Amino acid sequence: QVQLGESGGGLVQAGGSLRLSCAASGRILSRYAMGWFRQAPGKEREPVATITFGGSTTYYSASLKGRFTISRDNARNTVTLQMNGLLPEDTAVYYCAAGGSSRPWDSWDYWGQGTQVTVSS
Repeated sequence: QVQLGESGGGLVQAGGSLRLSCAASGRILSRYAMGWFRQAPGKEREPVATITFGGSTTYYSASLKGRFTISRDNARNTVTLQMNGLLPEDTAVYYCAAGGSSRPWDSWDYWGQGTQVTVSS
């Protein structure tokens, strides 16, 4: 069993930056691919970025256009999402997830509770 907890969300003006963190407890995080997903009001949850077990391969949603960076520290059991150049359309609840595959549309086994990110124009 893996427990995931996100932090770092908040309110930021357009063009600003936020750094989301996901801390894992329970099983060793390095056994899992990790991902960040988001769900905006009235929309379905969508993948934002994923990273493989060792961190060698990443996936990013094409809509991000290079503004976000996912990274992981297996020694500290943490995954981060650095978000730069935030836009109002990035407003959503952001979720951390762990799973056996880093493919964003595969099934993910564990989910955090989410952290709210609000970008004002």
